Amino acid sequence: MTERKPPGVPFESWVDKQIHDAQERGDFESLPGTGEPLPTDLEAPYDELWWIKRKMAREGLSVLPPALALRKEAEDALKAAYAAPSERAVRKIITAVNTKIRDMLLKPPPGPPLGKKPYDVEKVVREWRQGRRTADGARGSEA
Repeated sequence: MTERKPPGVPFESWVDKQIHDAQERGDFESLPGTGEPLPTDLEAPYDELWWIKRKMAREGLSVLPPALALRKEAEDALKAAYAAPSERAVRKIITAVNTKIRDMLLKPPPGPPLGKKPYDVEKVVREWRQGRRTADGARGSEA
């Protein structure tokens, strides 16, 4: 525990002595964040919930309404399907996200509407095949 400031000692010199003593003991040697850059949001206006937002970003959490979160998930699933290694994987990805979309359409949560219908699995598979042919043709012309 920190000792009390003796009477008659200026506050600045007493604080400086406390800091110097702590440095001598090595109290500042392995603090978290040592050697890391300062946060870039120091110039931003003050936000009372800054620590909650930072914690959520660090944990990868989102506060989007369920419909908006599913829209984002559906877009990501479509990208993942186009990049999938096999037709079976494409079908699995699209079928999984379609199930979630149908569930939300049947039981809409509060908030904005979903505004998205299930993907046509066969259409996505055709587009995936077309993308594979185009990529194979481009690779063949490079060789």
